[in-house]
Amino acid sequence: MSCVHTENKEALKKLHAAMTDFEEASVRSALRNLIAPDALIHMPHPLGDLTGPDELYDICYAPLFKSMPDLERRDWILMGGQTEHGGNWIGCGGHYMGTFVVPYLDIPPTGHLAHMRFHEFYKFEEGRVVEIQTLWDIPELMMQAGAWPMAPSLGLEFHIPGPATLDGFVPGPWDKERSEASCRHIVDMLDHLKLHPSTGGPEVMDMPRFWHPRMNWYGPAGIGTGRGISGFRNWHQIPFLNGMPDRGLYVDEITYHFFGDNDYVAVTGWPDMIQTVTHDGWMGIAPSGKKITMCSLDFWRIENGKIRENWVMVDILDAYRQLDVDVLARMREFNKARVSGSIPFPVGDV
Repeated sequence: MSCVHTENKEALKKLHAAMTDFEEASVRSALRNLIAPDALIHMPHPLGDLTGPDELYDICYAPLFKSMPDLERRDWILMGGQTEHGGNWIGCGGHYMGTFVVPYLDIPPTGHLAHMRFHEFYKFEEGRVVEIQTLWDIPELMMQAGAWPMAPSLGLEFHIPGPATLDGFVPGPWDKERSEASCRHIVDMLDHLKLHPSTGGPEVMDMPRFWHPRMNWYGPAGIGTGRGISGFRNWHQIPFLNGMPDRGLYVDEITYHFFGDNDYVAVTGWPDMIQTVTHDGWMGIAPSGKKITMCSLDFWRIENGKIRENWVMVDILDAYRQLDVDVLARMREFNKARVSGSIPFPVGDV
């Protein structure tokens, strides 16, 4: 038996197939078949907001394809469901990969295989995509090129893996009861996280109740990955809350889209965080007193009733932008002594 979420996943698999061996004609055609001409598309800074499949290709994919002529897309999560607002969303997580031989957003090429993680969320209506919310981990590519001009990450930077259980492509039909139970677990966990620091110490979060003791928190480049509850707290949560202790106080100003699919849960929102940088501690950023928004697109995998893996993406470049720091401009200054231009050998030749 099929369902609307299964059908929407199958529609996305056609796009994935076109991007496995990336060619302009096939990818552009697949995008046009999938995405409505007036679809609203949110991309990370500096790519911005776009409309329709052709703008998505011309502004986002064409420059990336030029930089990596053997570009391919590798997904390791494909899940979907209905949100609390009644919308039907599909979430995809994976990497774009290819030989990096031409500058991308002025990031100097390496001549080697490079990877850039993506979290992409698609809202469907009657078989067409009408909205996309996407984060590409552009800082990850900068780091591989040795071109990251900001503070080093506290967490580990490495090639983020897919699910340990190799079941990120969740099959249909959609199990409403199980999926909604998974969603409740995540929402309850987040409600407890928001209790600290405004209403008490770390114990009010009751983290052992929700998280597996060997969980992995896969943060974005610039923050990095933490292992276990202590790794999550030391390398992300403590410095984050030190810098922005009012996190979680503005939820009435945010629209979330939570959806579950068996043991997987996703959330998307543009934005889905609001807080004020009032203290030192987060990514080496000096406190400015500015309130900023953040776009965070996340996946969780639940195992035996506890969260075992959490993939998190945040538009780090946009957060810096709101604090009047142009990371890409600083990158150009930081790397202007390097020889710019393309790597002088053709990709794929022997």
